[in-house]
Amino acid sequence: DKERIFNVARRCIEDYEKGNDVVVVLSAMGKTTDGLIAKAHEINPNPPKRELDMLLVTGEQVSVALMAMAMSSLGVPAVSLNAAQVVMHTSSAYGSAKLKRIDVERTRRIVIVTGFQGINKYDDFTTLGRGGSDTTAVALAAALHADVCEIYTDVEGVYTADPRVVPNARKLAEVSYDEMLEFASLGAKVLHNRSVEMAKKYGVKLVVLSSLTRAEGTIVKEETKVERTLISGVAADASVARISVLGVENKPGITFRVFNLLAKNHINVDIIIQSVTEPGKKDISFTVAKTDLSDTMDLLRENRESLTAREIVSEEGVAKLSVIGAGMCSNPGVAAKMFEALYSADVNTEMIATSEIRITALIDERDVKRAMRAVHDAFDLAD
Repeated sequence: DKERIFNVARRCIEDYEKGNDVVVVLSAMGKTTDGLIAKAHEINPNPPKRELDMLLVTGEQVSVALMAMAMSSLGVPAVSLNAAQVVMHTSSAYGSAKLKRIDVERTRRIVIVTGFQGINKYDDFTTLGRGGSDTTAVALAAALHADVCEIYTDVEGVYTADPRVVPNARKLAEVSYDEMLEFASLGAKVLHNRSVEMAKKYGVKLVVLSSLTRAEGTIVKEETKVERTLISGVAADASVARISVLGVENKPGITFRVFNLLAKNHINVDIIIQSVTEPGKKDISFTVAKTDLSDTMDLLRENRESLTAREIVSEEGVAKLSVIGAGMCSNPGVAAKMFEALYSADVNTEMIATSEIRITALIDERDVKRAMRAVHDAFDLAD
């Protein structure tokens, strides 16, 4: 609304008047993108991806124009630029484009840039996927060699768990890139995972702050304090679905065929489990984003014969629950404590994946809140 637009404008002007060069990246206003998607599906239940991107980029253009008007009314000259004007070059994958390079000549003054979008080699608008404004901001910070990239959101930083689900969650003063990447990839909505990957690659210092209060935020950087806590937090993600490719031939190359098919069609997978079910046969199960479920199932069914699959099934009512912490790799017993907490809360696990700094379990979506609180309490992460 008007009040919050001017609140953001004044905060940006404060930094500018301190002698800093300021580039502001904005998302669309609340619910705008959802509304545009809903309108598109009213017109066409399966809208062409190019035209959907053409529609969705308008949300950010409204935001930046209004912000420039607000700054102008406060006596500070500002200019709004869209992705074609900056220029934000991307790949041609509509809906999930990757940034390739940025022309920064026009950003050497106070400017307000549309997040979430770019242009491809055909000069068509592309979008970077949900949370893409974070990626735009980090990319610009890297290209401009900025001192810091501040991400303003509706929370005061990165917490040990979603404070709306776990009321006693504690705000973290700092977190490593690797931990933040896991948080972002596993359901924490504070930062987009691609933005964290880019920040780590180019050494961009990130600070997560509240757009509504002046509270100190969370610093995301390469090295954090030496005395590490065992677990940094708990994250959950209910925006996933499980797919099982059943009864494929148990021989070299079949697993490659499945995941090569998905990779060629820009579909990411996460947890993967393979098991031998009968002599000469195996099942392959994995998770994908719910938004990719329909396309993935269509692809697999079209290629079922070449994949030698007896049956292909899917399930949507699942969620990923994860514990994250750089201290895990040198401390045995983390998995035991996590699964003891889930057992005590009567939560069943269906699939499990691990890395050096996280353990993820696939659980029933209906159990997510109870599971998060139980695991958070078990690791004594409360404020």
